[in-house]
Amino acid sequence: MQFSSVLGQEHLKSHLQQSAKNGRIPHAQLFVGSTGAGLLSMALAYSELLLAPESNSSKNNTAILTHPDLHFVFPVAITDAVKKHPVSNHFLEQWRSFVTENSYGSLFEWYQRLGIENKQGLISVNEAKDMIKKLSLKAYAGEYKVMIIWMAEKMNTECSNKILKLVEEPPDKTVLLLLTENEEQILGTIKSRCQVLHFPFLSVDTIARGLMQNHDTTETVAMNVAKKSEGDFNQAMHLLHHDGQDIEFEKWFLYWVRTAFKAKGNKMAINDLLSWSEEVAKSGRETQKKFLRYCLEIFRDGMLVSYGAGQLVFYQPEDPNFSLSKFAPFIHEGNIFEITNAVQDAMYHIERNGNSKIILADLAIELTRFIHKKPA
Repeated sequence: MQFSSVLGQEHLKSHLQQSAKNGRIPHAQLFVGSTGAGLLSMALAYSELLLAPESNSSKNNTAILTHPDLHFVFPVAITDAVKKHPVSNHFLEQWRSFVTENSYGSLFEWYQRLGIENKQGLISVNEAKDMIKKLSLKAYAGEYKVMIIWMAEKMNTECSNKILKLVEEPPDKTVLLLLTENEEQILGTIKSRCQVLHFPFLSVDTIARGLMQNHDTTETVAMNVAKKSEGDFNQAMHLLHHDGQDIEFEKWFLYWVRTAFKAKGNKMAINDLLSWSEEVAKSGRETQKKFLRYCLEIFRDGMLVSYGAGQLVFYQPEDPNFSLSKFAPFIHEGNIFEITNAVQDAMYHIERNGNSKIILADLAIELTRFIHKKPA
């Protein structure tokens, strides 16, 4: 992949190209931002610049992710095919297919590709041993070796500690590119040894151009989709092709808030909320977290409308009976912080393998109290 294929992020492109040209290449770099902002695409373009600056054959190998000096690490888990000690090498074929199809793809979509969306993928200490072994070998082409660690926050503590010396003192002409959506989850001793680059969300114009160039859509459609995508090109593609989960998420959300409204003094509504929590809990943990992020966005949009900033909202409900303007007055300074904290706490506990039924039931019942609070 070449830099011209990476959407936007022009200042970061310029920085990486100029640093390579000047021979000032940090041995460890941390790319921080949403996957939909282009972290992996940029890492691939940068890797190509380092590994194949001139050779057409090498460029071709890099484009199809098979350059012998380009290594990948990513979260994995036990599957039907790999029953113990899973590491990235076991899943390279699926990875290359996944990245070739969409280098802006999300962690959840990767889990779906592996069939592990009900599990928690991670980068384990077994992976760390493989990383050290790979990078101790001599470069095939005699120049740089590059290792891209995608979703580096999924390294467990044992793995992080194991590679710490590798990050501190890597072999000569070795470049580690750590990509993360959650900078705060990176071990501090690793982060302190990396040059950190923050990737902002993409502009509406950048996303619209990407949709028109790569997905053969009209300018009008591209702009409408780009405005709703919140700076995330992967989200824009889902919206364009209507293959995301937002329709199902909207159904869950609306049932939740409507039942919460009815629950005051209504014991039957509490039973309905418990049934709702059981239904959502049947989905995988990544789906649950994704749904709760979706809920946060709707609550935030309601807050914006409530305070006269509706021009910043691009959400368009699929349900014709739901009006954000009628919902908005119930989201205000008197409850938005409590609602946000409750949803974020639920995400935190689900991430750490808490009992989803209990967590979601508690969240559902909490909303019945928050939603009826009056503005301060």
